[in-house]
Amino acid sequence: MKNLNTMTNEELAISYMEGNNRAFDMLLQRTQDALFTYILFVVHDNDTANDIFQETFVKAIMYLQKGRYTPTGKFTAWMMRIAHNAIMDWYRRQKQFNLIDVNEANDLSNISSEDLLDTSKEADFVNKQVLCDVKKLMEFLPATQREVVFMRYYQEMSFKEIAETTGVSINTSLGRMRYALINMRKLARQNSIELEMV
Repeated sequence: MKNLNTMTNEELAISYMEGNNRAFDMLLQRTQDALFTYILFVVHDNDTANDIFQETFVKAIMYLQKGRYTPTGKFTAWMMRIAHNAIMDWYRRQKQFNLIDVNEANDLSNISSEDLLDTSKEADFVNKQVLCDVKKLMEFLPATQREVVFMRYYQEMSFKEIAETTGVSINTSLGRMRYALINMRKLARQNSIELEMV
């Protein structure tokens, strides 16, 4: 039998579906930090994030036990989709969820987190400060905009992956990013924050 530590997430999922509970423990260990960080970043409340995190894993267990996972090499994306749906369900229950429907799209897919970094120490310091300021500004964005920025820059997902995970069109994902950038620039101007990377 193959060592659990050397198995891919997909192999672990299959192993769990075949009855190996330790395989799910390994999946949980591998994915819990990124998943919880994503949920917390969207909902802004530790208790709520814990509830949604637990709901996500309960649903994942149920889907796996029913054989409703098809290995595609994208287990983490599958888990993110379950988490996204749990977050949206929570927002619906709170009656605070407002879907922004964007008909226009600007291609922002060429933006890369690698473009934001420089190797000099001074530039590194300035860039870290800018990223810290950006993270603070993101706190004031609507959840749908905050979510797409987080997925794009902190999880380095493509707009196609973001669209699939959140269940919207690529144009809507791009539109949310566009409005997030507009809103963050406006907030930066209002608070005299310089967001230029060096």
